[in-house]
Amino acid sequence: MTNRIYSINGPVVKVKDTKDFSMMEMVYVGEKRLLGEVIGINNYETTIQVYESTTGLKTNEEVIGSKDLLCATLGPGILKNIYDGIERPLKDIAANDGAFIGSGKIYPSLDETKLWDVTMKVKVDDYVTSGMIFATCKETELIEHRSMIPNGISGKVIKCKDNGEYTVNDTLIVVKDDMGVEHEIGLKQKWPIRNPRPISARKPLNTPLVTGQRVLDTLFPIAKGGAAAVPGGFGAGKTMLQHAVAKWCDADIIVYVGCGERGNEMTQVLEEFSELIDPKSNKPLLDRTVLIANTSNMPVAAREASIYTGITLAEYYRDMGYHVAIMADSTSRWAEALRELSGRLEEMPAEEGYPAYLPSRISQFYERAGYVENINGSEGSVSIIGAVSPQGGDFSEPVTQNTKRFVRGFWALDKSLAYARHYPAINWNQSYSEYIDDLSRWYDKNVAHDFNELRAKMVAILHEETQLMEIVKLIGADVLPDDQKLTLEVARVIRVGYLQQNAFHPDDMYVPFEKQYKMLKVISYLEDACKPLINKHIPVSLILKTGIFEDVIKMKYDVPNNNIALLDTYYEKIDHALASVD
Repeated sequence: MTNRIYSINGPVVKVKDTKDFSMMEMVYVGEKRLLGEVIGINNYETTIQVYESTTGLKTNEEVIGSKDLLCATLGPGILKNIYDGIERPLKDIAANDGAFIGSGKIYPSLDETKLWDVTMKVKVDDYVTSGMIFATCKETELIEHRSMIPNGISGKVIKCKDNGEYTVNDTLIVVKDDMGVEHEIGLKQKWPIRNPRPISARKPLNTPLVTGQRVLDTLFPIAKGGAAAVPGGFGAGKTMLQHAVAKWCDADIIVYVGCGERGNEMTQVLEEFSELIDPKSNKPLLDRTVLIANTSNMPVAAREASIYTGITLAEYYRDMGYHVAIMADSTSRWAEALRELSGRLEEMPAEEGYPAYLPSRISQFYERAGYVENINGSEGSVSIIGAVSPQGGDFSEPVTQNTKRFVRGFWALDKSLAYARHYPAINWNQSYSEYIDDLSRWYDKNVAHDFNELRAKMVAILHEETQLMEIVKLIGADVLPDDQKLTLEVARVIRVGYLQQNAFHPDDMYVPFEKQYKMLKVISYLEDACKPLINKHIPVSLILKTGIFEDVIKMKYDVPNNNIALLDTYYEKIDHALASVD
């Protein structure tokens, strides 16, 4: 029996009176064979969401099932590539079809003609199990691709190719399982994007993802394998913060998902990432990056799938033993895609029109983060940093509130800070990190035993400043006692000299932990050295005239990253300056 389209409602297509399809099955819709996925089945009809534009689609056109789930193609050639939400290579599409994606066009996700120089890690008669690395090849100058036995396959190798050059479609080994079934295995495999890849165990999150951004590393750190949300209104700097983290964090591989963002913004991302040089290797950053671009004018259903495509690629490289960071910009656009599809399906809306299952979908995404022991014995991690774009900067809206439930890092961006040119525009009063206690031992061992104390001291000063500013707004700063005026001045040093960071300055765009710690020590010493003078009733105004506060603020520029020892001279500078007013 031929299955034909009964109704079309945007990307939602229905087929009547059929039992041929299964839930989540990938299907081909209409004469153009548009890619779709079964999302609803009852006795009367089957509902399909189509991942391509349905313009021109008609009723009575045929729908063909694939008997397979919507999968990502995994193998060498993913890195340096640019995909759309369903892993179609945009470079290949542009080369063949021009600037616009044609409907029903099927392009292989991996280059099927390129030869990879493969080194075999197994031989005939070896017993292999799922996840075991059987071959390696140099995917880019920075990353070795480790091909693994697909999940669910184990057995004896009965055929094995020699080291040499092969395409992703070539069979490299044949494995005979315990049931006597033979499996041909090559460099390429597929994985359903909505299913997490298997792991052996989850490990404690006790190692920070070092970003080089002082406000993050010191005040609001994220662990490797952790999840953080970056909420902020239009123009607050979400995308630029994710760019900075992608460029400077100590992850091995970056997956950047542009989900429903403006086309010109994604163009900027693609152009900038193409030009960026990886600071750790002086090679192009794209050598360890994969970009998934699903702009706001692309089909809404593919936007919903793009998040899952990105996290599946991240898990694949995690299984090789790499640490992966995925940037999702923005999960609000993804939630809007859910809302639009839910409306077309005539589901009962929940808060602000979002579907009732919004929290569970958000959790399914963020719960795929983690630091894990893989089934092949290696360790890897997937860290998720998801941008949230609340309308009007209102953090009480459903996407932001539900995201807060499933992340342990919350980097709240403040539009007023951004307009004041304070970048990163992270509001230190609204933001938080629940990873601090988990990472305290790492700081003690790898930075300094008093790093946590210094951090707590800086946070206390900033909170006290917030309270004092309420008084200042009412009656002015002149009525404050000098000890409180000192607190305000030290807080200014922390804000301007430490938290604010210049992305265009060669020594301030990235700051190693050693320099961060020494800068904190200098600021703490400045406050401690001023307190005895305040106790002697020396006005803060006289202390400020020495210029030492401005000198400490400028130390982030004056001390190069390759000569951090210069920070040790600031103690003497402070003592000398304060001696003149004592």
